[in-house]
Amino acid sequence: MPDPNDYTVGWICTRETEYLAAQLSLDKKHPKLECRPSPKDTNTYTLGEIAEHNVVIAALPDGSYGASSAAIVATNLLRSFPNVRVGLMVGVGGGAPKPPDHDIRLGDVVVSSPRNGNGGVLQYDFGKTIQGQGFQETSFLNQPPTSLRTAVMELKVKYRRKPGSLETVINSILEKEEEELQEKLSRPDTSSDRLYLSKFAHPPNNETSCVYTCGVEPSNLVSRPERTKRPCAPVVHYGLIASGNQLMKDALRRDELANKRNVLCFEMEAAGLMNDFPCLVIRGICCYSDTHKNDEWKGYAALAAAAYAKDLLSQIPVDDIVMEKRISETLSG
Repeated sequence: MPDPNDYTVGWICTRETEYLAAQLSLDKKHPKLECRPSPKDTNTYTLGEIAEHNVVIAALPDGSYGASSAAIVATNLLRSFPNVRVGLMVGVGGGAPKPPDHDIRLGDVVVSSPRNGNGGVLQYDFGKTIQGQGFQETSFLNQPPTSLRTAVMELKVKYRRKPGSLETVINSILEKEEEELQEKLSRPDTSSDRLYLSKFAHPPNNETSCVYTCGVEPSNLVSRPERTKRPCAPVVHYGLIASGNQLMKDALRRDELANKRNVLCFEMEAAGLMNDFPCLVIRGICCYSDTHKNDEWKGYAALAAAAYAKDLLSQIPVDDIVMEKRISETLSG
């Protein structure tokens, strides 16, 4: 039976597709634990290896979302796997495109990176409102562990020297799977990547696909040039990820935070982790944080984020992670 003390990398995801992508990214899958290390632990776990690192993947219970749920998962993980030294939060998120500075598109990957005094994640809905000054965020969250930030630099250089490397990792994962699963997780056609003007909202209480309801009239869409170099390869963006307790589906508010704080992506769980489970947040872009749904990109976006996490761990020597303090020790210190 696997020994919980052997696992040094904790990987947290929230949705079924993210959990599936994480499992597919393992080089080797370990047997399940015969019993839970902690009787109060309600997490679902998958154990395995990536580049000789022992990885424990934890998923939120079905239907659970948000910062508080993520914090509970992290607490359970650290209680059951006390030697975890670095953390990853991997999944999907909503992009905040800001052409031409940040040409974020569906299927791209956003990685949390420290910017302007922030540790890489901004809790945008926690703060204070001052008369005449508007809302000010006041939550300060931890940075990821040093070994992860060092690996991020390694990947930045690798992807610059060998463009298309991430696409290669994605393809190597997919080619091992059954055809039905390949279809579910493969990259959708670029024609389905539509960025609507911020003022153009999807009709309220209308669940019909945007293709039929909102159409593809150029007058309602943001004009963006086609990517001619490696058009099917995801681009990786580094910067600030905004996290909050509400699902961001407001393009005007999205643009405000993109312009004011240089936010690249929105999600709902990382703010509950950073101070109790310092981690690197990796998000595949499956929508544009607006009223327009685009479910067909979720599978590929989750896989792209998981592939980046896999490649990241491949850059880190085992000894570098062993040299990191246990997360539980870091927090108690």
